[in-house]
Amino acid sequence: MTDAATNMRLKLPLICIILEVILIILFGTLVQYNYETDARLWHEHKTNHSDYDNDFYYRYPSFQDVHVMIFIGFGFLMTFLQRYGFSSVGFNFLIAAFALQWATLMQGFFHGMHHGKIHIGVESMINADFCTGSVLISFGAVLGKTSPVQLLVMALFEVTLFAVNEFILLSALGARDAGGSMTIHTFGAYFGLVVARVLYRPNLDKSKHRNSSVYHSDLFAMIGTIYLWMFWPSFNSAITAHGDDQHRTAMNTYYSLAACTLSTYALSALTAHDGKLDMVHIQNAALAGGVAAGTAGEMMLTPFGSMIVGFLAGIISVLGFKYLSPILEEKLKIQDTCGVHNLHGMPGILGAIVGAVTAALATRDVYGDGLEDVFPDVAKGEIEASFQGVRQAISLAVTLGIALLGGLIVGFILKLPIFGAPPDTICFEDSIYWEVPGEEAGHDDQLTTVRTEESEKLNS
Repeated sequence: MTDAATNMRLKLPLICIILEVILIILFGTLVQYNYETDARLWHEHKTNHSDYDNDFYYRYPSFQDVHVMIFIGFGFLMTFLQRYGFSSVGFNFLIAAFALQWATLMQGFFHGMHHGKIHIGVESMINADFCTGSVLISFGAVLGKTSPVQLLVMALFEVTLFAVNEFILLSALGARDAGGSMTIHTFGAYFGLVVARVLYRPNLDKSKHRNSSVYHSDLFAMIGTIYLWMFWPSFNSAITAHGDDQHRTAMNTYYSLAACTLSTYALSALTAHDGKLDMVHIQNAALAGGVAAGTAGEMMLTPFGSMIVGFLAGIISVLGFKYLSPILEEKLKIQDTCGVHNLHGMPGILGAIVGAVTAALATRDVYGDGLEDVFPDVAKGEIEASFQGVRQAISLAVTLGIALLGGLIVGFILKLPIFGAPPDTICFEDSIYWEVPGEEAGHDDQLTTVRTEESEKLNS
């Protein structure tokens, strides 16, 4: 039996049970329904409103879209590895199910505590999914090289740090980041990249033949891409204020994604020696426009401004995949399996910069009374618009700092032998963790040899 298999048999059930029991106890102690979810409180004031005024009817459609992105979009986007499809979708499912529960507690602790209780409703479900999305971005950086136990431990710490960073940015600094260019994408990407650097494997070449795609695995990954692309306007607009803010955010994201797709196809063909499209670029870079529109989406970015942002995001992302990723691996020893730096990291920084510039240029002539929804401190005259831009820039620096330091610490924690990383020789392989169909289980002769050698070492 391999060490990886032992890790699954003994450690995974134990950590899943322990974590869930702790979560149940904490929910029982700290969590209760909010006003719009509690039967008694809602009906006590029923005379003042109808059931259709409940936030559920405004937010739940967006929640459904975000939920699809988390479980189908992210899960299938990572199925490009030829022999890691079960793990990509399955571990995505596992991490997300844990993270959304832990995120409800952590975010509630910082944002939703009232009289010692965390009050939850549909908006807290959306925010928990946002936090989970950041964890799944980090998962993409270490995909195929970590055990499920390591991933759960990473999620435990990352969710906590995410909630801290989110509180500092949105509450302490007063930044605006409705679509999460900074809080979700930049944080998740650079946290994951540092973890990947700490977990660097110098002998990963022994598994290099499995760190690649085949025809059908790339096709499955495109399913994830299409779901993410379709629902990204909902993702960015899910928690913005009702009315023009939400409408504008969805529209800005919509056009940013469309422009990004065109620039992605163009750059993919231009950077290829034979002019052929690269499926890796299409699967990932075409989504960068959604990332880049996250911060400024609710602002008066204008449709053509959104298209410029998306167009630039696609160019940056493709160039990153083509030229920067090999440099990061060769020079900095960062083995970024999914290229999260190109899809989430750099476009996230671009989105943060666009948000800072757009905020600094905000005027009442442009926003009218709507300035109170987007920049309340500016509308009240407490600060100048230029200072709001400074706030946005400082928030980007804080996010990078917490992500880099947090990833460094968590990376060293994950290196502890107790969490059982798979050996270098059998990374990117489903059958060490999953029961797979018979014809697949015996497909890789080298894997069978490695298993025999591992078993002999353990027996001796």
